Amino acid sequence: MSFGRLITAMVTPFDEQLNIDWDMTGRLIDYLIEEQKSESLVISGTTGESPTLTDEEKVELFRFAVKHAAGRCKIIAGTGSNETAHSIKLTKKAEEVGVDGILLVAPYYNKPSQEGIYQHFRVIAEATTLPVIIYNVPSRTVVSISVDTTLRLAQIPNIIATKECAGLEQVTEIVKSAPEGFLVYSGDDAVTLPVMSVGGYGIISVASHIIGARMQDLMAAYLEGRVQDAIAINAECFPYFKGLFNCPNPVPNPVPVKYALTLQGLPVGGVRLPLVNVTDAEAAYVEKLIRG
Repeated sequence: MSFGRLITAMVTPFDEQLNIDWDMTGRLIDYLIEEQKSESLVISGTTGESPTLTDEEKVELFRFAVKHAAGRCKIIAGTGSNETAHSIKLTKKAEEVGVDGILLVAPYYNKPSQEGIYQHFRVIAEATTLPVIIYNVPSRTVVSISVDTTLRLAQIPNIIATKECAGLEQVTEIVKSAPEGFLVYSGDDAVTLPVMSVGGYGIISVASHIIGARMQDLMAAYLEGRVQDAIAINAECFPYFKGLFNCPNPVPNPVPVKYALTLQGLPVGGVRLPLVNVTDAEAAYVEKLIRG
């Protein structure tokens, strides 16, 4: 199964009481597919505020997204946690409601060994028939999935890709030795082009909420051999890649992108504690970025 080159890690829209706003969720799915050219959506990933969603909310989001997308894009469920049994349970529920694949983040906080990381992903993958993307984001999880562990996991038939945030060197090593068909996605918008230049396949993106169509242009230019065009488009996109995470100082995702969507006429609401909404200064920065 192909999830495409542009996958958006979708925010979760909330109403004023910070309950899921289902009408806005539908509008956002339509917008990401039709206007921003997303080929797949990750539901309840980090950008979707998965740490503050209940399991019941996650399953309802999976079910809603599958029904609303209606085959127009693939739906990938974020079902990873730092408890293997819990991840299996949520993965099975996601499979029952018809998602197309799952994204499993490296187990955070309990700091497992590389063997523990391998066994965690192995037993979850073996508990489902769905294709699995593993997610290495050491800045959030404290642990990093090593190249060797990633390559071991790539031998498991339904582990088909990794979302990689541990740097270009790690991407290069994985691409060099991975089995045919195993894909490497950048997990960092700002290095989409460099990752593709060393053999990465695409991007699991936050900025694609705002500039997804242009990111498709960037990747197409590179793949068609129009490297100078790709460089120019990358330079055009870079302020968004940087500004949606630094306003101008680091602000946790998805705080800035939710505000940016509101400025775009998609009021997706605020964020649940312990995240807090943009300050006045941060709001002004994002507004200048979006409106010029």
